[in-house]
Amino acid sequence: MQKQVLSMIAALACITFIDPSTAQQPDVQIETVKLTDNIYMLVGAGGNIGVSVGEDGVIMIDDQHAAANSAILASVATITDKPVKFLINTHWHADHTDGNELMGKAGSIIIAHDNVRKTLSEKQFIEFFDRPVEPLPEAGLPAITFTDAVTFHFNGDEIYVLHTEPAHTDGDVIVYFKNANVVHAGDIVFSGMYPFIDHERDGSAEGLIRVVGRLLETIDDSTEVIPGHGELCGKQYLKDYHYMLSTITSRVKAMMSEGKTLDEIVAVKPTAEFDEKFSGFIGGDDFVGLVYKSLR
Repeated sequence: MQKQVLSMIAALACITFIDPSTAQQPDVQIETVKLTDNIYMLVGAGGNIGVSVGEDGVIMIDDQHAAANSAILASVATITDKPVKFLINTHWHADHTDGNELMGKAGSIIIAHDNVRKTLSEKQFIEFFDRPVEPLPEAGLPAITFTDAVTFHFNGDEIYVLHTEPAHTDGDVIVYFKNANVVHAGDIVFSGMYPFIDHERDGSAEGLIRVVGRLLETIDDSTEVIPGHGELCGKQYLKDYHYMLSTITSRVKAMMSEGKTLDEIVAVKPTAEFDEKFSGFIGGDDFVGLVYKSLR
């Protein structure tokens, strides 16, 4: 039953992907999934949230849409009475950062890669969704930024926040809880669906392949992976995901080298064998288009 509930909520998260205006539900539902004694995953109307709780307070990873903020904080309050001291943004998209302003005004210190603050401070336009994205006010911008990595010694764990090469975007980070053996992968990993590649912000199919490959070398069979969207997963899923990314990208790249147009490549259906497992809010044809544009 819990798996069915999570699947339904994950579908809602996909529907509200990036667009805050579609998340204005009066009754946002948040599902709380306990991973360890002090680490939880919150699933709702946007990207999956990671939460570390303990004597030092709360670290939250991503914050979904502003409309979900009250429901998110109410869920955290059922776990701990400690405040959210730090908020880490895994990248800039609104379904992971739209709650920043409310969290910042409430006293949380927002932390992200240098490129995330820069992107959030300027008006953006996402071609795939045909949608402008307004800049965040100062209270919603990361107060602390970094170039390569930052480490938290917090709640009895060593928490590594590691910038990757451009993959989903140019500001991606992976958060690794060393002692708990839990990873929040942000939108580097979409569980059970094709990923969105923000090629306008230097996202890259080949970058995704390399980053997921390095993640596979880092984790073990017991590591729990919080994806940006979809259900909790682990190493075996990442192997399948990496194979899918590598296979489709290789096929598209080969046809591009033959001079085929995007329409001609799409017509060949290079994703056909993967569509049943990975088609979600992005279908196979659209994913081919994202791969093509990132390679071009």
